Amino acid sequence: MRRYLITLAASCGFAAGPAFADDVVGIAFVQAPEQSSATCFSNNLSKAFNCAKKKCAKRDGVSPRDCLRQAWCYPSLWSADLFLQHREGPHWHEVLCGWSSRDDLLAAAKLRCEGSARANLAECTIVASWENGKKRDVTYALKPQ
Repeated sequence: MRRYLITLAASCGFAAGPAFADDVVGIAFVQAPEQSSATCFSNNLSKAFNCAKKKCAKRDGVSPRDCLRQAWCYPSLWSADLFLQHREGPHWHEVLCGWSSRDDLLAAAKLRCEGSARANLAECTIVASWENGKKRDVTYALKPQ
């Protein structure tokens, strides 16, 4: 039975060990709503989230308990942190991660910011972006109507 499961997993593309090279990293996003947010990179989910929680809690008045896990992507590939603000004031962060190229990331940002459910946004901007854990300058900003 065990041999059958291993064969089945291998035929479906799963492996017992890491599926990617050691230099491929995941990205962890955490957010303390209306207070702080942070990201960290690692090939280990727990390490990445612990790092991001510590960074998030460095802001005055924010405790690690306030910093909630928002998303994990492995591999991180092209990723971005979007800042969104409703016309009435509330703001939050959403994430885009695991995109294969810069152009794909920009297309996803445009769809996320300009989709039909986003008519009430005053702002939707990429505030940070990365390619495989390295900071990259990818800009996108919603032009309010």
